[in-house]
Formats: sequence, structure tokens, C-alpha cells
Amino acid sequence: MIVDDEEVICQGLIKILTKLIPNLEVLGAYHNGAVAWDHFAQLSQRGLDVVITDIKMPFMDGIELIRKIREVDSKVDIIVLSGFDEFEYAREALRNGVKDYLLKPIDKAQLQKALQQIETSRREADLLKQDLEQPLQDREHHAVEMVKEVLKKTYDQPFELEKLAQSTGMQSNYLSRLFKSQTNMTITDYLIQLRIEKAKELLVGNPSLRNYEIAQQVGYHDPVYFNKLFKKIVGITPKDYKSKRWPGAE
Repeated sequence: MIVDDEEVICQGLIKILTKLIPNLEVLGAYHNGAVAWDHFAQLSQRGLDVVITDIKMPFMDGIELIRKIREVDSKVDIIVLSGFDEFEYAREALRNGVKDYLLKPIDKAQLQKALQQIETSRREADLLKQDLEQPLQDREHHAVEMVKEVLKKTYDQPFELEKLAQSTGMQSNYLSRLFKSQTNMTITDYLIQLRIEKAKELLVGNPSLRNYEIAQQVGYHDPVYFNKLFKKIVGITPKDYKSKRWPGAE
């Protein structure tokens, strides 16, 4: 975004910028801080990275514009252009987090250097963010896979979320939300799925086992509850599943 009360300077900057950095896009050019501020939120949504602004302008000067921007956005970079070679302007601008302070008439080399420094800083920040996020994503994925493996080995034992969370080094509430976000099911639902699938194997593979024995082997000590849960999930009772009398069976 370019902000300068002189039309010729705005147009000149647009030409200079498009020549210096071909892939740069000027999202807007305004002639005072008030109008620029009115459009700031909209341009931010479009991915605004840099604001180049004059200091002395009608309605709202550059310093006030910078203050307002900093109140709502600390990430956008700001370059100040000014014809006033006075220390107070520079100090006030730098106090508000300005990236660079350049004097008019515009020195193309200085402007290009300032923009290149911004681009380099942003690229380094993005790489750092990726480096920080990737290990976290890896740890989260590993935690979810660990939960799955633990449940596959201990499905027949009482379920203890706190103990499971401790094994992953995470809080139980966080682990529950993480598991749901990565698998689209709760830890409890995943455990039930494991138990029912194992029960199916036992019903067909070990026909001599009684219903209550199968219930116990998959972690349920109440055969009545096991029957109801099995029917709710599978659609038929364990007895019918064992004898393969459900509709459509061969």
C-alpha cells in the first residue's frame, strides 16, 4: 500500500516498484492517511505485507496512520518516505516499529534494499515457523499412533485416559481433542471399535466360547451390556453373528 498526498509521487512509486520487483503487487494507493486507514483492513485480508507512507499529509498524517496500524497489526512492515530531514520525525516513526526511513527524492537503490531486507526477514520468519511447527506436528502424530498401538495391545483391560495421556507426555484433555481431530473419532469410540472387531473374530473363530467369555476377553465384564453394544454397532446380536444368520449371509 502506498500513501502520499502527491499524485505524481504515488504514480512514480508504482512504476519504480513494478520495475524493481516484477512480482510485487500494489494493492492500493491513497492520498492521505485517513483514506488509507479506511482501506487498511480490506487490504490486510488480501495479504498486505508492506505499507509505504509519507509523513506530512492532510486529514491524517503518516505518524498517526502508523500508530493506528500498529494498534491492530504488528506484522505488516512499514517504510516511511519524507521530505523532512528532521530527527523528531524519524524518531517517532522508528518508535512505532517502522522498518526503514527514507528521504525524498526517492533513492531507488535504497528503496530496493529496504524491500529486499523485508523479503529476506519474512522468508526467514516463515522458515523458522515451519521448523517450529513441524516437530510439533510430528510429536502429535506420534502421540496419536502411540495411543492406537497401546489400545490394540490393552483393549481387554480397563480404559484409563489419564494413564494413557501420561504415556504420551500430554494432558488428557489435549490428547482427547488431538485424537479426535486426527482420526474423526474419540478415543473411546476407537477402543469400542477395536473391541467389537476382536469380538467378531472370536465369535467366528472360536465357536466353543460362550458369549460372556467373549465379552470378558474384549474388556466387558457385563455380558448384557456387551450384547446391547454389539447389536447397536453391528446391527445384530453376537449369537446371530456367530451362527451367521444375519440377512444376506451365505
